Amino acid sequence: MITKRADALDALRGFAIITMILSGSIPFGGPAALPGWMYHAQLPPPEFVFNPKVPGITWVDLVFPFFLFAMGTAFPFALRKRIEQGVPYWKLSLQAIQRGFLLVVFALFLQHSKPYALSGSPESFHWLIGLLGFVILFLIYFRYPKSVNSKVVLAVKIITGIGAVVLFSQLTYTNGSGFLLSRSDIIILVLANVALFGSIIWLFTKDNLLIRLSILAFLLAFRITHNIEGSWTGFIWNLTPVPEIYKFYFLQYLFIVIPGTIAGDLFYKWMKSSTEEISSDNKANYVYLFLLCIGIIVLNLFGLYSRQLTLNTIGNIVLLSVGILLLNNSKSQLLDLYRKLFNWGTFWLLLGLAFESFEGGIKKDQSTLSYYLVTSGLAFMALIAFSIISDHWKKSRYINLIIENGQNPMIAYIAGSNFVMPILALTGLSTLLNYLLINPWLGFLKGLIFTLLAALVTSFFTKKKIFWRS
Repeated sequence: MITKRADALDALRGFAIITMILSGSIPFGGPAALPGWMYHAQLPPPEFVFNPKVPGITWVDLVFPFFLFAMGTAFPFALRKRIEQGVPYWKLSLQAIQRGFLLVVFALFLQHSKPYALSGSPESFHWLIGLLGFVILFLIYFRYPKSVNSKVVLAVKIITGIGAVVLFSQLTYTNGSGFLLSRSDIIILVLANVALFGSIIWLFTKDNLLIRLSILAFLLAFRITHNIEGSWTGFIWNLTPVPEIYKFYFLQYLFIVIPGTIAGDLFYKWMKSSTEEISSDNKANYVYLFLLCIGIIVLNLFGLYSRQLTLNTIGNIVLLSVGILLLNNSKSQLLDLYRKLFNWGTFWLLLGLAFESFEGGIKKDQSTLSYYLVTSGLAFMALIAFSIISDHWKKSRYINLIIENGQNPMIAYIAGSNFVMPILALTGLSTLLNYLLINPWLGFLKGLIFTLLAALVTSFFTKKKIFWRS
C-alpha cells in the first residue's frame, strides 16, 4: 500500500498549467511589451510575428513539455492501480481509447466556447457563452459521486454533449462558420493523441523498458525518413482518417511523454516502500542538489536563448558532473531515487544538446528533436526540485496552491479563459486591470493577478473535492 503522497508529481503538473496561463496572459505589444525572453523564442518583440528561423527557447517554451512529461509520470500510478485490481489489459486499452476520445471532445468544446474564438472584441453575449462553456464541460467531466446512478450520469453527459454541438452549430465565429472539427484547442488535442498512445505503450511495456525505448528509436526513424518521396514511413506518417483529430506528427511528443513514464516508474517504486526512513545523508546535499537542478534549468534557458552554445555545453558538463558525484554515494532511498532521476535527466539533456545544431537549432515551432529531448531532461530536474521541497523538506504547504492545481488539471486549464476572464469582463473589473498596461512590468503584474485568480478558482474546487476527469 502506498504510504507516501505524490505531491512532487502534482506540483510539476500544476506548475506547468499555472505558467501556461501566465504565459498567455502577459501583454503582447504596445507600451507594455516585455523583453524577448518573456515570450516564445519564435515570437520575438516588438513585431511578435512568428519566425521559424529563430533558434532558442525561453521559460514559456518549457510549460507545454513539462505538462506532457507530468502526464507521462501519471501513467504508472493510474494503470498499475487498475492492474492490481485485476482489470484485464483489453479493458484498460478500451479505457485509454475512451479517455482519448473524451479529451478530443474537451478540446473541441473548449475552443468553441472561448469568447475570443467568437469575436476579436468579445461583448457580453460572448462572455456569457464562455461561462456556459464552463458549465457544459462541468456537466460532462465532473467526477460524480458513486451514490449517483451511473445511467443517470451517462444520460446527463450525452444530453449535454448533444446540446453543446447544437448550440455551437448555431453560433458565428471569427471565420464565419459554425461547429467545426478543425476548431479545437491544439494543446489538448496533442494531449489526447499522446495520452492514448502513451498509456497503451506503457501498459504493454511496463516491465520492459528496453522495448519502450526502442519505440522512440522507430519514432526517430519515421521523423527522419517521412519526407523521402515514395517511402512507406512517409505513407504511414501522412495516413490519417480524420486529420482534424489525429496526425502522426503529434506522436513526436512521445519523446517527452515516454521519459515521463520512466520518472513515474521510479517514483512509484519508491512510494511503494512501506516505511518512512531516517536519512543518514548530509542534509546540505539536498540543498546543493536543489540549487543544482534549478541552476541547470536556468543555465539552459540562458545559454540556448542567447546562443552561447559553447558556454552552455561546458556549463552543463560541469554542473551535471557535480550532480552525479554528489549523488554517487547516496545512502537513503530518497537520494537513491534522485540519483536515478538525475542520471536519466542527464542522459536526455545531453542527448538533446548533441542534436542542438540539427534542424537549425532548438525550436518549439516547428518542434525540433533537440527541443523534445532537452525539455525532457529539464523536466527531470524540475521534478527533483519539487520532490526535495515536498518529500525531504516536508514543505508542501508552501507550494500547496501549485499542488492543488496539479490535482485538478482540467479545471485549472479552463478556469482562466472560461471562468475568470468572463467574470472580470462582465463585472467591469477587466477595465480596471487594463490600467496596468502602461509599462511592461505593470502589464506583467496584470498577468500575475489574472493567473493567481485562475489558480485560486481551481484551488477552491480542489478543496471542495470537485474534480474533472476524462
